[in-house]
Amino acid sequence: TWGYQRRVHGDYSDQRMSHRKFEHPRCGSMGFAPRKKARHHHGKIRHFPKDDVTKPVHLTAFIGYKAGMTHVVREFTRPGSKKHGKEVIDAVTILECPPMTVVGIVGYVETPRGLRALTTVWAEHISDECKRRFYKNWYKSKHKAFTKYAKSAADAKGKKLIERDVERIKRYCQVVRVLAHTQIGLLKLRQKKAHLMEIQVNGGSVADKVAFAKSKLEKEVRVGDVFHANESFDAIGVTKGHGYTGVIKRWGVRRLPKKTHRGRRKVACIGAWHPERVMHTVPRAGQSGYHHRTERNKKIYKLGVGARYGAKDNARTESDPTEKNITPLGGFPHYGPVTEDYLMVGGAVMGVKKRAITLRRCMFPPTGRRVGENVALKFIDTASKLGHGRFQTAEEKLKFFGLTKKAEEAPKKPVEEKKPAVEAPKPTEVPKQNA
Repeated sequence: TWGYQRRVHGDYSDQRMSHRKFEHPRCGSMGFAPRKKARHHHGKIRHFPKDDVTKPVHLTAFIGYKAGMTHVVREFTRPGSKKHGKEVIDAVTILECPPMTVVGIVGYVETPRGLRALTTVWAEHISDECKRRFYKNWYKSKHKAFTKYAKSAADAKGKKLIERDVERIKRYCQVVRVLAHTQIGLLKLRQKKAHLMEIQVNGGSVADKVAFAKSKLEKEVRVGDVFHANESFDAIGVTKGHGYTGVIKRWGVRRLPKKTHRGRRKVACIGAWHPERVMHTVPRAGQSGYHHRTERNKKIYKLGVGARYGAKDNARTESDPTEKNITPLGGFPHYGPVTEDYLMVGGAVMGVKKRAITLRRCMFPPTGRRVGENVALKFIDTASKLGHGRFQTAEEKLKFFGLTKKAEEAPKKPVEEKKPAVEAPKPTEVPKQNA
């Protein structure tokens, strides 16, 4: 079929119709089928980055918790672009990343059918928040997990067995991973059960990897040991769930005409008479959201030190010297204050607040011009996210509004004089002799 379209200016031109997949493509992508619920609440790493023995030994993943979003003002540095040297406003996501604790080493042997776990070496001391991960009901259990292992690891015979397993990993394994769990007790969340995951150790020889993993046992790993500012990473997580939805919301198909029999928010024809079944490509109602997704090459704008480590200005920039932390006035909605180390990520990240997001080193590192861009932040917004925030700090709000009536009526406490911490020694008195 040939179509002719009359232009506004009066001239006629031959406009050939393209294929329908270009004029009106199908609604919804089939690249994410089947759209079903995720099995794991936090992102699962199915593949780790390729190992490079020439690089130093390093970890390849971490776990953070989504706190919320804010916006920043930065200088756009991309020579050749019209925006080069100008200020732009970007939306950013804040991921709170408390330190992770390494509690085990796993060695894998490469086989024709994939990796096979050879042995696992556990740490002698494991916290309760990690042990909770091995129980369905911690309250009704006897909390006996790893008690025998810890007892055997304390004597000489048990230590020899552990050293034997470590030597087996050095001798036979090609892939070395560490078992690490999050310290979820440091966050203001209801959950007490830590998230446990395997993190692959890349770089160096197998002996170097085992020595590195052994040196990290029962020690904390901070997010700054894995990622750096202006670096990219892959975000793996579970999207926000919307339950059972219809075809309009789930697939984005068009509504039927007005006064349609038996409803408008439907698909009119779900297929031909033959084959005598509904094809998997036909939009149908079902689960929407709570899907496992991976988003590649997210840019790290800033890596901030947490307030728990004494930082009072982890949201300060060179252009904005105000002493303030990343937590906005009133805290992040549905999350609270951010007191641990955090990552500021450009753009949005999947999932709701408080959801665990797995951070992995780039599977396919970007190679374009944007890789070398240095993110020069000029301003970080810390106004209240509960409404139309006007003030960046509590001091700025107090200066504008003054003291509240409640604060004015509160009785003032008397100022006590501070005594010196160490008192000066008194001169010794010589006892008088009786005459």
